[in-house]
Amino acid sequence: SKRKDFIILNKHETIQYSMNKKIRLSIIFSILFISAHAQDLIKSGPMVGYSTMQEVLLWVQTDEKAKVHFEYYEIDNAKIRFKTEEIETIKKNGYVAKLIADQVAPGKKYKYEIFINDLKVERDYVMEFQSQKLWKWRTDPPDVSFVIGSCSYVNEPQFDRPGKPYGNNFEIFNSIHNKNPDFMLWLGDNTYLREPDWNSRTGFINRYSHTRALAELQPLLASTHHYATWDDHDFGPNNSDGSFWLKETASEIFKLFWGNPNYDVTGKGGITGFFQWGDLDFFLMDNRYHRTSNNNFTEDRQLLGKDQIDWLINALTFSQAPFKFIAIGGQVLSSGAVYENYATYPEERKYLLDKIREAKIEGVVFLDGDRHHTVLSKMQESEDFYPLYDLTCSSLTAGANKDDESYNKYSLKETLVGVNNFGMLNVTGPEKDRKLTIKIFDKDGQELWRKSIKANELK
Repeated sequence: SKRKDFIILNKHETIQYSMNKKIRLSIIFSILFISAHAQDLIKSGPMVGYSTMQEVLLWVQTDEKAKVHFEYYEIDNAKIRFKTEEIETIKKNGYVAKLIADQVAPGKKYKYEIFINDLKVERDYVMEFQSQKLWKWRTDPPDVSFVIGSCSYVNEPQFDRPGKPYGNNFEIFNSIHNKNPDFMLWLGDNTYLREPDWNSRTGFINRYSHTRALAELQPLLASTHHYATWDDHDFGPNNSDGSFWLKETASEIFKLFWGNPNYDVTGKGGITGFFQWGDLDFFLMDNRYHRTSNNNFTEDRQLLGKDQIDWLINALTFSQAPFKFIAIGGQVLSSGAVYENYATYPEERKYLLDKIREAKIEGVVFLDGDRHHTVLSKMQESEDFYPLYDLTCSSLTAGANKDDESYNKYSLKETLVGVNNFGMLNVTGPEKDRKLTIKIFDKDGQELWRKSIKANELK
């Protein structure tokens, strides 16, 4: 009888053990499934936006409604962790989450992690950001390195023109990532709206989402800070202007997908903005929102508009930066009134340049894109004012051209590049003797040319 009871007991324990094992396995599989689902919920990003001394913006887009938060810690002190607020992404906003890391200290580097529905998402590339250094009155300004580029076309066959794909050489983003810049400044045509896109908010979100999800772009987004201005292709139809019927939507979606620290600083609409890095000042101009149509000669013509230019002149005169970078979607200094450059608006262009000279503003350098080739222009109209430089940098992945700029008397022909490329700008040296070095690289990261300009030459 005891032997029988023992057998029955063991049989019961065996059954119980078997049931517990199945439950444990079921729980494990459930956890693994939920975790795997969390990994799959990210559509694009994470992306690192603006950086200041006390906060950094973090961005991500999910595929469906989800709870999102970030956790971060100093690279040299992983024991103390910080956490952003949590947000639930929603369809109306393209399932985009923008969160602020607001417990950073100046001059630190941080690793960060992203959590979707409270589960950590793993990535096989570095996810880091940095806060800016507190250097004034203490040390010389830090060395700064940043990348510029424009015209990023990502193919989507069902919406593209028939024939050869227009986008190519997406490995260029790996080459930029390998240069490890502090930040990247996107100079317009950062995405290409197509005919199905620009007549609806849904179309805008779909186009921005498709471009941002490019696989080759993700490592660069995750560990390099990003700033942007726009041109026609991320604003509306080709060559679009202030009459565009969805320009408010264009502004809304641009702000949703980028991480600048401010927009519309004039209060007149659009995306005009400003940021600082180290001792450098950057002025992000809007060449679309206020623009007169290219073919409208029945009224005073404007590309930026007087309000925007007057703000710019005030901000430039206030700035103490050795280099004052004015970023705009199209060429400024080219002497040829071709395509959509500023020479096609001669009166306003003259007003801007005259104001810069009249106010004796030092250190101005224009940065722009649009043209699908790269060239450096140098304008020196008299011995009484320093030479103005205009660095046109294009194209990242859209089709490139070998325009010789024969119409532009200011272009330095040895700097013409007619292949996909990007620029890297380094500012180095002590506070009173800063030097800008411009380097242009091809899609594989091979240097094509370089030029150095001292801040003291721009006075």
